[in-house]
Amino acid sequence: MRYSAAKKYEIIQLVQHSDLSVRQTLAPLGIHKSTFYNWLKRYEDRGFDGLSDKKPLPQVVWNRIAETHCEAIIELALDQPELSPR
Repeated sequence: MRYSAAKKYEIIQLVQHSDLSVRQTLAPLGIHKSTFYNWLKRYEDRGFDGLSDKKPLPQVVWNRIAETHCEAIIELALDQPELSPR
C-alpha cells in the first residue's frame, strides 16, 4: 500500500509520541519497522518533501551489448549458423 507524504508524516509523529515500542506501534498499522526507518531517514535528511514518492528511474542495463558489437554479432551469426549453440 502506498502512503501519501502527509500520512507518512502522521505515522512518524504517532511513533515518536507513542509510549509503545516502534514495532508495537507499527504492528496494527501493518507497516514493517524497516519501512518506517526509511521514511524517518528521508524525513530527517530532506524534511517533509523527502517523504514524497519518487518516480522510478530507468535502470542502466549492465550487460547490454553495444550497438556496433550487436551488428557484428548478428552478421557473424547469419554468416556462420553452424557456430550457433541452438
